[in-house]
Amino acid sequence: MKLTLATALMAGMVAVPAFAGGHASGDAEAGEKAFNQCKACHAIVDADGNDIVKGGKTGPNLYGLPGRTAGAQEDFTKYKKSIVAAGEGGLVWDEASFVAYAQDPNAFLKEVTGDSKARSGMAFRVRKEEDALNLWAYIASVSPEPES
Repeated sequence: MKLTLATALMAGMVAVPAFAGGHASGDAEAGEKAFNQCKACHAIVDADGNDIVKGGKTGPNLYGLPGRTAGAQEDFTKYKKSIVAAGEGGLVWDEASFVAYAQDPNAFLKEVTGDSKARSGMAFRVRKEEDALNLWAYIASVSPEPES
């Protein structure tokens, strides 16, 4: 009985990241490990103020990133004007936009805003697309479902 229950629980836990938000194609477990490189600047703190990942405050809290308008995290005042402009232009974070941004923030903002001088406040680049997909899957797995 215990073995059957444990097996069922493990199967359920493995399935959750794969379906988290229905919008993540990466590996959330690998993304959790990869997030170690992000926490120097970013934390993940839930709506009740509980730390999911303690991290820096140089960048915005990444809790609830899926479905959020770019440059619009409440209580974060250090956004550069290019990311705010991207959000005002309609950029809402989804897997594809996150992956492109994480791999080359400045180039992404230049393309999205049409401003050849657009600059991001994020100097770090995720080198591998797989790592960016995994990061997205992790962030999505610990975030609430985006509002439709």
